[in-house]
Amino acid sequence: MKARLPLVLRKKRLYFSVAAFLFFIYAYDFMEMRASSEAFGRALAENPFGYQAHFSYYEAGGRKVRYLEIGSDSLPLVVFIHGAPSSSSFWKGLLRDSSLLSKAKLLAVDRPGYGYSGYGVPETSVKKQAELIADIIKEKRGRHPAVILHGSSYGGTVAARIAMDFPALVDGLLLQSASVAPGEEKTFAFSRITENLLLRWLLPGSIHVANVEKLSHQVQLDSMANLWARIRSAVIVLHGKADSLIYPSNALYAQEHLSNASYLEVEMLDGRKHDLLWTKKDLLLSSLNKLIELSAHRVAMSGGER
Repeated sequence: MKARLPLVLRKKRLYFSVAAFLFFIYAYDFMEMRASSEAFGRALAENPFGYQAHFSYYEAGGRKVRYLEIGSDSLPLVVFIHGAPSSSSFWKGLLRDSSLLSKAKLLAVDRPGYGYSGYGVPETSVKKQAELIADIIKEKRGRHPAVILHGSSYGGTVAARIAMDFPALVDGLLLQSASVAPGEEKTFAFSRITENLLLRWLLPGSIHVANVEKLSHQVQLDSMANLWARIRSAVIVLHGKADSLIYPSNALYAQEHLSNASYLEVEMLDGRKHDLLWTKKDLLLSSLNKLIELSAHRVAMSGGER
């Protein structure tokens, strides 16, 4: 029979675990979640075209959303929508990629509750998040021959909802490790524990927002279950077979439900986890290029009408 640790050692281990967890989430929050417009703009200026990023805010329904644009207005528009916890800074590598900037103008948002979009204040309604981002796209749409959405993780949920609710606005959709199947994702015990009122104040704003979103995922995805046939754009779905956060079954769910997509490609990646932005960046770029090409062909075949 295995001997139990003395009470004092068990308490020390518990305190150390809590301290390590808090250090991790604060460090992660500090490093990834809150890039100021000035600092982010300087980082994005490191591109061969000399493009400068322009930061703006859109406000509606009591929410204020920060977004940035970089590139030429004459090109297709690629819109990046991050997961949780994260912000527009998640996309830094793609936003200054020379091959992508040569083919598209790039736009990235801080989803409500993250970055500089009402940091720390959750918005659980995917429909409302989709409306806010769609309103930003509508303002830009006339300048660009096509619009491509790239959503990662829970950003994929929001991207899919935009394509459902505003099908005429979207020409291409890239779902990267996207949460789309109700209940098919890992929910950590601490997501519930730390949302206790006595513990919530310990959390950085982005972690609190991510927890609140996580606990509402299934309800939100259930509300989208009968809307998938509205998506008419070209769609590419990429998912790691070893993804233990958003399970690979999400990609199969999308494949089954995207019955009216003008083009559908689903790729399941052996041995890959939830980190495709870092481990499969070339595949993300080639997928975006394919969607840009497909959208150009679609516009040409329609005689410029969408």
